Amino acid sequence: MNSILNKEPVLRAEKSLKQFNPDLKVIVLEQTARTANDAAAALGCKVGAIVKSLLFKAGDSYVLCLVSGDKRCSLNKLKKILDEKDVSMANPEDVKKITGYTIGGVSPTGHLTKIKIFIDETLNRFSSIFAAAGHPNAVFEINFENLIALTSGEIKEITE
Repeated sequence: MNSILNKEPVLRAEKSLKQFNPDLKVIVLEQTARTANDAAAALGCKVGAIVKSLLFKAGDSYVLCLVSGDKRCSLNKLKKILDEKDVSMANPEDVKKITGYTIGGVSPTGHLTKIKIFIDETLNRFSSIFAAAGHPNAVFEINFENLIALTSGEIKEITE
């Protein structure tokens, strides 16, 4: 058994995945999937099929944006959607505190605290997409509709 699968953040992500659909599996990669390009290379898929989980601080709250690997999240669009003047990327300490994951392994599910989730509508271009599962070398495969159901995320136009 791979030791990555025994790490608490991976077990938490996997538990959340299995509660949603027992057939979902955590895939352990030999190479790191810390970046979308790394993940796409390791999986042999298009970089756009990689789900980037990006945490933003908006005033006193946080929002997790699930963005296609070939897109950039737009701060201006987030500010308009959230009606907040002050929106910025969360710092690594806040990412760990809010999600329970470290940057590079932030899963769309299994967070320590309940957070609002926005999903980039351009992810629906792909029949299968891949997201982190609690560690830079752990991912899971899912389709767009199930990602929405799994996360209770809202589809938003959040990319530029």
